[in-house]
Amino acid sequence: MINRLLDVFASFQKHEVKYVVIGGIAAVLHGVPRATFDLDILIEASKDNANHLLDALLEANLGSAALITADEILGNEITIFKDRVRIDVQTSTPGLEFKDAWRNRVTMNYQGQDFYVASKSDLISSKQAAGRKVDLEDVRLLTLDPQEAQ
Repeated sequence: MINRLLDVFASFQKHEVKYVVIGGIAAVLHGVPRATFDLDILIEASKDNANHLLDALLEANLGSAALITADEILGNEITIFKDRVRIDVQTSTPGLEFKDAWRNRVTMNYQGQDFYVASKSDLISSKQAAGRKVDLEDVRLLTLDPQEAQ
């Protein structure tokens, strides 16, 4: 999945989008073995940042970004972009404030491309607050003692 997103992350960096990866991909990046088919990001909910996001998505050839405005993104908790990849953009998420997630973010690198991921502790807080079965299983795996996994 990350392979298909490298150009998106490069565009986020170029346009200085303030975001952190959350959700399933963040769990996988922190060591949870599971499949996921979309990218969930939490963004700073400001008009400037939403405009940067839209510019970045357009540059990365996600044409659906042309169909929405920054104000519409900010007016929703989740905006879904479905092009060659699915990206769920969240302006808020249970159990996690953007300012904390941004401060605690982890910069990861894949094939030379940097991207920002919620810290393990922030991801755990968010998944606990979401409370869905899949999220609670991710929490269990994220908090598993490495010796127990053997």
